[in-house]
Amino acid sequence: MAFDLYAAFVPTTRQLLGALPGVIAKAEEFVAENNCSDAELIEARLADDMWPLPWHVRSCWMHSAYALDQLAGTEFTPDFTSIPDSWDAMRAMIAEAEDRLADATPEAVNSIAERKIDFVLGGETRFTVPGERFLLGFNLPNFQFHATTFYDILRMKGVPLSKRDYMGNPAGPMFQS
Repeated sequence: MAFDLYAAFVPTTRQLLGALPGVIAKAEEFVAENNCSDAELIEARLADDMWPLPWHVRSCWMHSAYALDQLAGTEFTPDFTSIPDSWDAMRAMIAEAEDRLADATPEAVNSIAERKIDFVLGGETRFTVPGERFLLGFNLPNFQFHATTFYDILRMKGVPLSKRDYMGNPAGPMFQS
C-alpha cells in the first residue's frame, strides 16, 4: 500500500476537532449546574507557564486547517492572533477548521509531501523539512497535544468528561473516502 499523507493527517484531525464542540457543551453544562463561572474555566490552565483554555482551541485550528493553508506554499509561520474569548468563539473557530478540512482533497494534501517547508518564527527560519514530516512530525503532534490539553484543563476543573468525549466518533471521518 502506498503512503497517503491525506489519510494519515486529515481524518485524525477531523475526528478530534469534531469532538471539541461536545466537550465545550459539557463545560457549559458544568458551569450552569455548579457554582462556577465561564471565566473560571476559560481562564484555567494546567500550570502557570502554560496557555489558558482558549489558546488550545486556537492551536488546534492552527495545526490543522491553518497548516494546510500555510503548507500550500513553502513555509509555516504560526498565527497567535484572534484568540477566542468565549464558548461561541471557540465553537466558531472549530467550525472554521472543520469546514477547511472537509474541503481538503487528497490530491492537494498529498502534493505537499515532498515539498520543503520552512518553519518561520519571529521572522527567522528555525528548521526546514519535507511537508510529510512537517504535517506528521510537527503539526499532528502539536494538534494532539493542544486537543488533549483542552480536555485535560476542563477535566482538572471537574467537568465530567470521558475518553469517548475526547475521541469523538472514530467511525466518522476516519472511514470516509
